Amino acid sequence: MAFWIAQQRKGQDTSWIQRFDPRFWTVDFPRPMMASVVTTAPDALRVDCEFHHAGEMAGLIWASEDTLDHPLAAYATDRDYRRTTLRFRWQSGGLIALDATNGPTLTIEGRDASGTARTWFVRLWNYASGSGEDARIELPLGELASGWDLPGDPVHAADIDRMFISLVPPGYSEGSTAPLPARADGWAQLSEIACDGERAMLETGDVLLPPHGIGIATAYDDACNQTPARLIRNARALGYRGELIHYVGMSHFFRLGSDGLATPDGALCTPARAWHGNFFTLCAASGFVPIVSLSFELLAQHCPDSWQQRTATGAPARTGWEPPSALLSPASAPAMHWLQAVARRFVALAAEAGLPVRFQIGEPWWWIMPDGAPCIYDDAAVQAWGGDPVPIASLRQPLDPAQCDLLDRAGALLAAATDGIAQAVRDAASPAQCTVMLLVFAPTVLDPATPEAHRANLPIGWAWPAYDRLQVEDYDWLTAGADALRRDAWATIDRRLAYPTERQDYLAGFVLDSDDAAALWPAIDRGLDQAAERGIARRFVWALPQVARDGYVRLHQPQEEQVQPFDDVLYPLAPGRDAGASPEFSTSVAVMASGHERRNALWSDARLHFDVGPGIRSEAELGVLLAFFRARRGAARGFRLSDPFDHSSHAMTGTPTPHDQRIGTGDGHTTRFRLVKRYGDSGADDDEAQVRPITRPRAGSVAVSVDGATVDGWTLEPGGWVAFAAPPATGARVCAGFLFDVPVRFAQDRLDVNGATFAAGEAPSVPLIELREAS
Repeated sequence: MAFWIAQQRKGQDTSWIQRFDPRFWTVDFPRPMMASVVTTAPDALRVDCEFHHAGEMAGLIWASEDTLDHPLAAYATDRDYRRTTLRFRWQSGGLIALDATNGPTLTIEGRDASGTARTWFVRLWNYASGSGEDARIELPLGELASGWDLPGDPVHAADIDRMFISLVPPGYSEGSTAPLPARADGWAQLSEIACDGERAMLETGDVLLPPHGIGIATAYDDACNQTPARLIRNARALGYRGELIHYVGMSHFFRLGSDGLATPDGALCTPARAWHGNFFTLCAASGFVPIVSLSFELLAQHCPDSWQQRTATGAPARTGWEPPSALLSPASAPAMHWLQAVARRFVALAAEAGLPVRFQIGEPWWWIMPDGAPCIYDDAAVQAWGGDPVPIASLRQPLDPAQCDLLDRAGALLAAATDGIAQAVRDAASPAQCTVMLLVFAPTVLDPATPEAHRANLPIGWAWPAYDRLQVEDYDWLTAGADALRRDAWATIDRRLAYPTERQDYLAGFVLDSDDAAALWPAIDRGLDQAAERGIARRFVWALPQVARDGYVRLHQPQEEQVQPFDDVLYPLAPGRDAGASPEFSTSVAVMASGHERRNALWSDARLHFDVGPGIRSEAELGVLLAFFRARRGAARGFRLSDPFDHSSHAMTGTPTPHDQRIGTGDGHTTRFRLVKRYGDSGADDDEAQVRPITRPRAGSVAVSVDGATVDGWTLEPGGWVAFAAPPATGARVCAGFLFDVPVRFAQDRLDVNGATFAAGEAPSVPLIELREAS
């Protein structure tokens, strides 16, 4: 499948937006307070806040540089605001008012005329007319001054990075960590937003890729600072349509009590409720159907102790994120009731937006510590096991029957817990139909280092038809190239849970660090195609924030894939020693005025040209050539050619051995290695050698060695790939020997043959040209 990592626009469609377009504002805030921003009209936005401490402040931000949108959809960077005026109507409630001390202030960050970094604080009340909670504000940005009163310190508006409006609760005290007497709910609305003057418009990407059949995933924790309209704009621009997985997260959606813990009733905080209501409404208007995803994770600092999974030593389950999340115990009735209540609230929001209910129970599991200790010993779980369960120090060690039985019981309890959530969703959606899905993360539940973990984390109670759909992700293995583990996992899941192929979905992703984008997105894209080859029609990319950050673009695949025709047959005549072979490179050479050169190699591999005419020795062979040429439709169809000068991994024409060509080094995960031939001064060990991919090996000739020992346990895949059943060990030297053919086509659609000249001993010219094949 074709894809592109677009780091910037290169001639794609653009349009214009008004500067300060409501869709592109963001919010920022310290935890544990919460805030969100949504668009309420084409020229209006609203911010909702929940404050818990006296020193908490939210900022409503406009950035001069767009770092959040996909490069094909981002607005242009412009830091010059000198002749630009911003106007809007301000309305607020539950916040310190415009005319009060600590009232809303426009903080401007940039540089002064000398280029020195500066920050200016502009009191909005100085530019307002009306009351402290309902006013019209006009900001001539090139004429602003900071300070409490005017005139103040002039703002240098020619080099601004960002500006933000501060929002604080009554009783605000800068830097204070003291709790407020009660939670403070505040809101602000900017409406009739207008920008005029010079540079009042910004160029923006305006692509609209055709639908490609792949779904997208979003995550509230990663995108709660953006408007829903911005997310949906990006998803549509990139060709995503239909169902969209939306993970509600583990840290921002729930309401906190005065103790700083999630409230037992599963209430959503006001900012999250407002954000999701707006998101669902816009999804419905844009043709998206969100799949609400709820997991067993909860930010540890907000999770009651009694809800948490623990090891036999009492250590709480913790993920590797920072700050870490806790894992809710399937045995804890309050924790499971909380998840059910949260699910019901999200179902109600989706129904209010007129959406069909789609719900995913995401990655439910008993946590396993890095040392293999299972977290199945919290107080509620111990009671469920009868009060004195058999200890399991590590799932990385052999287990006895009693320990295996305990894991089976843990699996049954997990299945009962997810069934309770599924039933809560169905009851909340009733009488409408709903679709409940279960997401399994294969690298954890089927880790070969913990071979019995599947008893607890892939319970038989999940088997078809317990859920409407089974969704599977394996991104740790996918991006590591651990194809053997992936194949084994798919087979195990099919065998254990038996969901029909048409009832399975696949999630591919993700790239945690942008530095890994170039290496990992090709593997992710390939994973989507591999799932399609297994018959999985519904596939999703995880997730939109990383897609936008890295510029990943999935391209539309036509109904009939444009595969270049190739007949896997050998040229029927021996080329002979008189045939011609000409390897060709492409190098640009720039000659300087001094006579020095600058050379740039445009191709990493040579392209071969042949003339096999001299090998034709008789009229019978000439007839064979003509028939073969017609069968190939001239230059239309490719075929194999045995290069008489270079067709072996051993020197040029020698007998191959398993040690001829180094094709890779084991890392304990990778199972696929492509056949290559190296041309260099030091043979197979020359890292500077020119590397030639071999796409048409002769199947019966291939032999493989690992660390010098000839091995079996591999298969030869199309395109010249060696696929091991088990990955070679870390550091193992993987080599191969083989014979190979060259994929070629006739260079022309016309073949000139003259009987008289042929009879006189002049061979016809039959030019062939090598084909570049996808690796």
